Amino acid sequence: MDFMSIEHSRRETLRLAGLAGLALIVTSSGAQATPDEVSAAIAKLYGEKKPESGKIKLDVPEIAENGLVVPVNVEVESPMTDADYVKAVHIFAEGNPLPNVVSYKFTPACGKAAASARMRLAQTQNIICLAEMSNGSLYKASASVKVTIGGCGG
Repeated sequence: MDFMSIEHSRRETLRLAGLAGLALIVTSSGAQATPDEVSAAIAKLYGEKKPESGKIKLDVPEIAENGLVVPVNVEVESPMTDADYVKAVHIFAEGNPLPNVVSYKFTPACGKAAASARMRLAQTQNIICLAEMSNGSLYKASASVKVTIGGCGG
């Protein structure tokens, strides 16, 4: 196989990959999770268990000038001992194509239940954070983020 054949093959592969990515964006940009879909995703994880307020510090901007890179920081108050620790943290967004944005698992070895990420927000929406504790209790915090420039599809 000569150099030109390899280059053509690589270019064709990249072109097809780009088209597949564009198709994925077009397909997913029209669908947005609703508050009911977020509730259903939470119910799938925890059934009818009612979360309490408190313990979670959810830090997101009130106004995101760019929906492509919205910082989210979460910290859960816990001693992180073998007897009392945060098992999992889940972050949901009510207007994104998929309601569950990110999930974190923790163990007592983590020492602290804190995490940071950047997420894409398609529009102004509510962010919901759930923390599952080792004793089975569940905590919830939420915040609204106003997006001025769209991230996931405008």
